[in-house]
Amino acid sequence: MILSGLEIHKRLGRGIIIEPYRPEQLNPNSYNIGLHNTLAVYTEPRLDARERNDIREVEIPESGLWLEPGKLYLGRTAEYTEAHDCVPMLEGRSSVGRLGIAIHVTAGFGDIGFCGYWTLEISCIQPVKIYRDMEVCQIYYHQILGAYEKYNSVKYQNAQGIQPSLLYTELRKVTGG
Repeated sequence: MILSGLEIHKRLGRGIIIEPYRPEQLNPNSYNIGLHNTLAVYTEPRLDARERNDIREVEIPESGLWLEPGKLYLGRTAEYTEAHDCVPMLEGRSSVGRLGIAIHVTAGFGDIGFCGYWTLEISCIQPVKIYRDMEVCQIYYHQILGAYEKYNSVKYQNAQGIQPSLLYTELRKVTGG
């Protein structure tokens, strides 16, 4: 069951935290989330899933930043969120998708108990200009049924900045690399 916007508002500070919270960003069953003023890009054109891949940060100026097709950008939500009694989900906004921008295409499923800023995977179909604090995605919440264990990851829990993939930490354990 998806929580309504009114229920999201009702649970603020009691199971759901969104900081900063702005009432005008609340929708009938979601809350619009903004893009922080910094993006990251990988420094190498080829990425190895078993290795740590370095990133460099790019500031989004007040005048905006052109995104280029064929390049992966990592962003960060402007809002810090916590979900203690429901499952958070993040999706790109349709208005952003209609500009050919894909936001968080494969990693929008959150875990109950997640606390932190979300890292966004961003790509585009054609060159498009974006702006800091632009509301690029929306968070919505599912009520959970049954007993559960809260999210407790050493990789991404309490994330403050942009988090590149840490998949290599898992692959090294499995393969002994």
